[in-house]
Amino acid sequence: MPDIQLLGLRISVYTRIARLALEEKNVPYTLEEVDIFADAGPPTDYLVLNPFGTIPSLCYGEFHLYETAAITRWVDDGFSGPALQPTSAQERARMNQAIGILDSYAYRPMVWDVYVQRHVIPASGGSADEAQIAAALPRIRLVLQELDRLGAGQPFLLAGSLSLADLHAYPMLRYFVETPEGQSMLNEFPRLSDWLQGMTVRPSVRATSYHSPGGSEDGF
Repeated sequence: MPDIQLLGLRISVYTRIARLALEEKNVPYTLEEVDIFADAGPPTDYLVLNPFGTIPSLCYGEFHLYETAAITRWVDDGFSGPALQPTSAQERARMNQAIGILDSYAYRPMVWDVYVQRHVIPASGGSADEAQIAAALPRIRLVLQELDRLGAGQPFLLAGSLSLADLHAYPMLRYFVETPEGQSMLNEFPRLSDWLQGMTVRPSVRATSYHSPGGSEDGF
């Protein structure tokens, strides 16, 4: 059996989503860091695998795949281990709906508009755009309200067991709650706060920490 090679960045939200799926299924893989943010852009040989220059991409022998949603579903469908997708059509549709909400309405405001402005830019000597942060917060609150409503009464994001929706949401919310705005807003949603805290102790989460390989993310 060929080895799985995941190409991306440890600090990338979408690379981490794919890694979480591989870890939850206990599928061996190696992570190869590919800096798509370099001044020269994505490496030329990487663009042969993914002409759009996004991360992650996956190589499994002669099989190449990009787009995170495709990768995570292939991992779940192709390998043994706990199922990461519901069996009922309605529950699977709800999972896909939540993933769509996260991609369309959560990723950019949580990560780029708040986390990057609050942490990354100041670390490089710049100043956060307070207007950009303020504009993002109502959109984020709406996302959290809807996720809270859709998963009311459930221990995981949407259901009684872990699904790809949990793996999709965690990396985005993890960055968001590392900001003062994120910590404050999540306190408005006790169920989501408890869910996020519960996720931090999963082996898959510890194995894919943004900040150090195998590091802890407790204490938000």
